[in-house]
Amino acid sequence: MRGDVVTLFVCGDVMLGRGVDQILARPGDPVLRETCVADARTYVRMAESVNGPVPAPVPPSWPWGEALRLLAGAAPDVRIVNLETSVTRSDAFAPGKAVHYRMHPANVPALTVARPDVCVLANNHVLDFGREGLAETLETLDRSGLRVAGAGRGAAEAYRPAVVPVRTGGRVLVLALGAGSSGVPSGWAATAARSGVARLPDLSAGTAAAVVERIQRAKRAGDTVVVSVHWGSNWGYHVPREQIRFAHALVDGGAALVHGHSSHHPRPIEVYRQRLVLYGCGDFIDDYEGISGYEEYRDDLRLAYFVTVAADTGRFLGLRMMPLCSRRMRLEPASRQDAAWMHATLDRVSAPVHPALEPDGTLSLEPNRQRPAL
Repeated sequence: MRGDVVTLFVCGDVMLGRGVDQILARPGDPVLRETCVADARTYVRMAESVNGPVPAPVPPSWPWGEALRLLAGAAPDVRIVNLETSVTRSDAFAPGKAVHYRMHPANVPALTVARPDVCVLANNHVLDFGREGLAETLETLDRSGLRVAGAGRGAAEAYRPAVVPVRTGGRVLVLALGAGSSGVPSGWAATAARSGVARLPDLSAGTAAAVVERIQRAKRAGDTVVVSVHWGSNWGYHVPREQIRFAHALVDGGAALVHGHSSHHPRPIEVYRQRLVLYGCGDFIDDYEGISGYEEYRDDLRLAYFVTVAADTGRFLGLRMMPLCSRRMRLEPASRQDAAWMHATLDRVSAPVHPALEPDGTLSLEPNRQRPAL
């Protein structure tokens, strides 16, 4: 790859807790406090009922499956994941929540095996086991040599961008934020005296201006800024106007990439002022395989996003999306038919952006591949 470009790997939610934790080498306490499920191993049995036995215990690489080969082949400069789980042994279930995710700290190799450069924590599950659970999560990730963004022991740490030096001589800055629309409780917000997440009070112009001010304070010449935002509902392709305005304000303020997540399936893609906006990257790793009810969204299909930008300006140069399929709690190559379905769906919901379906099943987008909106 030429030295004047930076390639970023981003994906949606990496949920290594609950059922996934139970198939790893050191499963934590399986007890849950959900309305219908009281044992995390139930999610393993549900997945097995759909696609066959899971050979537990599995090696740390198992949940990532084919994604590790794709990462090795693409060799991105920076790998960014939204880690949507507590990494803790705590039993302090957060009150008022219907779903709680935790992974045993001894299973952290299931995260480090993918060699993420930044773990985004500004989401609605990182405090599922309270501030005690958050403290253990932060300590575990720090001991594992992993950078985090979007949560911390106070507001200064939570809102501080993660900084990744790259071979171009510049840096990639990752600022992570969580919105109430994704289920982040207001009480989880970090303050000067309290740990928590970098929570957005709203998506107003004033809030966007405050985020842009943080970007401008941190950014140096040659830096590439990624703003990773956990926002919106779980299902559907509609992007609210306030999200669009907020994303545009971030780009206007210096963001090269807006990395959106929270939805259980990929949402529209936009190229705005020669910058890429991913409104929702969908789930990447989870234990939803046996859950029914939203089959029209094909949430068994996942996308690995590889974004190339100009190192000096952040200008969008290209996007490759690799379709994968979750089977037996592992990412496998998607079929040509599944890749075609994903292409048709993104092509329909992302107009005027017009991705292409390549012969190998990869979806691609070049900067000028757009068409007039209908």
